[in-house]
Amino acid sequence: MRFWGVRGSIPAPGPATRRYGGNTPCVEVRCGDELLIFDLGSGARGLGDALVATRKPVKASIFISHYHYDHLQGLPFFSPMFSPANDVTLYGSPRDGKSLKQILAGQMVPPYFPVTAEDVFRTRLAYRDVVVGEDIPVGKATVRTLELNHPGGNVGYRVDFGGRSLVYATDVEHGTELDAKLFDFARGADALIYDSMYTEDEYRGRNGPARTGWGHSTWEAAVRAADASEVKQLVLFHHDPGRDDVGMDKLLREVRKHRKATIAAKEAMVIEL
Repeated sequence: MRFWGVRGSIPAPGPATRRYGGNTPCVEVRCGDELLIFDLGSGARGLGDALVATRKPVKASIFISHYHYDHLQGLPFFSPMFSPANDVTLYGSPRDGKSLKQILAGQMVPPYFPVTAEDVFRTRLAYRDVVVGEDIPVGKATVRTLELNHPGGNVGYRVDFGGRSLVYATDVEHGTELDAKLFDFARGADALIYDSMYTEDEYRGRNGPARTGWGHSTWEAAVRAADASEVKQLVLFHHDPGRDDVGMDKLLREVRKHRKATIAAKEAMVIEL
C-alpha cells in the first residue's frame, strides 16, 4: 500500500507539514494485478496523475468510506476519470435515501463546481452501492465492510489477499458498542490504519475545546484497538491539520512507548505486507 493523502478535515500544505504531508485521505493498495483505492481526498490528484503517466490503461476499484469533503475533494481531479481507455468501479454506501451515484453527482453541480460528472467523466464507470456487512470480491482479494461510528455514517474496510490483511478504519470515534465489532473485524490483521487525530487531552478538552462527538479518535484509543484486535502493525492516520511535522514526531514517540509496532502514515510511504 502507498499513501497519497494522510491528513484529516482539510488539506494542510506548507513547509511545516512537508515530511508527513498535507493532502487529505487517499490510499493505494495493490493486490497482485488489482488496484484498490481507498478514498479520494486531495491526495487522489497525485495518484491519478501517476497512474496516467504510465501510459497504460487504468483498471481501479475505488472504495469511499463516507462523503465528507475531505474524502472526496480529489474526485473531480482524478485523471483516470477523463479517458475512455480506463475502467473504474466506485463503491460506497447509500445514505439518506440516496445512492452512491446520486451522492457523488450531487457534489459536482453548479454553483459548487463548474461541470458535472456526466459532462466530463469519460472512463468506463460503474457505481456499486455497498450493503454494509457484505464481502466484495475484487479479483483474488476479498473486501469486507463494517459500519463505523462517525456522524452521517462511515464504512470501514478490510482487505484479505494472499494470506495478508489490512484494515482501513479512518474517521471513527471510540467509546460505543461498535468498538467490539471493530476489534473482531480487525482481528489478526497485518496492518490497521486507524483514525488517531487527537490526543486524549485534546479530545477531552483539557487544552482547548472538547472534540467529543466530532467523529474522530485518539492515539490512545488507537493503541487499545490495535492491542484488542491483536494486529501486527498500527498505522496512525487522519492527522490533525493543525499538527505539524514536529508535533507528529512528538506524538509518534509517545505512542511507541505504549506500542512499539506503530508507524505514522506519511505521503509517499510504501508498506509491503
